[in-house]
Amino acid sequence: MSNDLYTTLMGNTTVSYTGFLLPVLAALSLGIVFAMAYMYRARRSRSFIATLAILPAVVCVVIMAVNGNIGAGVAVAGTFSLVRFRSAPGTAKEITAIFIAMAGGLLCGMGLLIYAAIFILIMSFVLVLYSMIGFGEEDNSRRKSLRIAVPENVDYGKEFDDVFAKYTTSHRLISAKTAGMGSVFKLSYDITLKDDSSEKALIDALRCRNGNLEIQMSIVMPRENEEL
Repeated sequence: MSNDLYTTLMGNTTVSYTGFLLPVLAALSLGIVFAMAYMYRARRSRSFIATLAILPAVVCVVIMAVNGNIGAGVAVAGTFSLVRFRSAPGTAKEITAIFIAMAGGLLCGMGLLIYAAIFILIMSFVLVLYSMIGFGEEDNSRRKSLRIAVPENVDYGKEFDDVFAKYTTSHRLISAKTAGMGSVFKLSYDITLKDDSSEKALIDALRCRNGNLEIQMSIVMPRENEEL
């Protein structure tokens, strides 16, 4: 049986079974490694992780199929990789992961398996390291979203300044709207507490100022879904 997998119609270029399977298997292995690194401390969907694991192999096959025409291969693989984001915008981290997986598959398709392994391992290590040290993360443990209802006769612009000065390091009025036929104002603040344990004391102090109307305090979720 011939060891040649196919012969191109346009020439005599041949690809052996080994020459085809070895890069594809290497790309699959590297894709799994990178997908596992991406999963570390990251919010992710099952479908995206599966896509990230097989994408290097897909790109590898595309590069081999275009018979060394890197420009055509990159164009086709780039089109395939962006299909996921046609309906749902991709976050910066997701798109970066897509390009890293593509680069690994591109190197495998060119036969540079050692360079592909080195590249994916370095990127995986850096990704895990950044996640471990919290690189680029904001400290939101004391940052809160505060909603207060006040009677219409309260000058909310200055009424709570002394309370905020005592219990917070910063505060900002985000929005104000009327409710109850204009008899109540509902205010939204972005605040940062001086001390985590002062949350109840702050609410009690605000209740004395707003006539014991509704007060709601909630955490501020980190901005992990910034889109490109």
